[in-house]
Amino acid sequence: MRAYQIILTFTALLLVTGVPLASAQKDSNVTVVLVGGPEVGKRAPDFSLPWASREGVGPIESPYQLASDRGRTVVIAFYPRDFTKGCTAQLQTFGEQYDSLFGPDVTLVGISTDSVSTHSRFAASLGLPFRLLSDPDQRISKQYSSKDAGGYNRRTVYVVGPDGRVKYRNMKFNALDPRAYSELRTAVKSVSGT
Repeated sequence: MRAYQIILTFTALLLVTGVPLASAQKDSNVTVVLVGGPEVGKRAPDFSLPWASREGVGPIESPYQLASDRGRTVVIAFYPRDFTKGCTAQLQTFGEQYDSLFGPDVTLVGISTDSVSTHSRFAASLGLPFRLLSDPDQRISKQYSSKDAGGYNRRTVYVVGPDGRVKYRNMKFNALDPRAYSELRTAVKSVSGT
């Protein structure tokens, strides 16, 4: 009976993670990603991180704090690295469509392992109208289940409501798919009411 329960549990994990059983049987290098992090409806873990913007590096004594944006809708976008194809496409789209995706009553922050000096150059090169936060030890990325095994962040997006609770999350944000931005826009609008 115990072996049957283990097989059922493993099968359920494979189905939840989207890895087909046929692939798992043929490919011994299948990676199963267990989804954790704050779930929709749960309180978003507070954090404080150094930041940079297109204007330069933020003051070390004034890191970005999620709690300081309580009462506002906050979008937290974890991404792998500055100056890479997918990340450039994602953040450039966020910047170019900022008003229609987010609007004036929403705070957007991007988080990667890059340094604040690299963030500043990246934000300036794209003219980004939002802050990029540095999480070099992936302390915050781990709390939000956005850390990958290679030492970078996975591409994940959270929408935190004015009450500090997660209202939406996408644990596999596809930076090259317009539907991902449309879904995010809908989620932000439903939370912010704009």
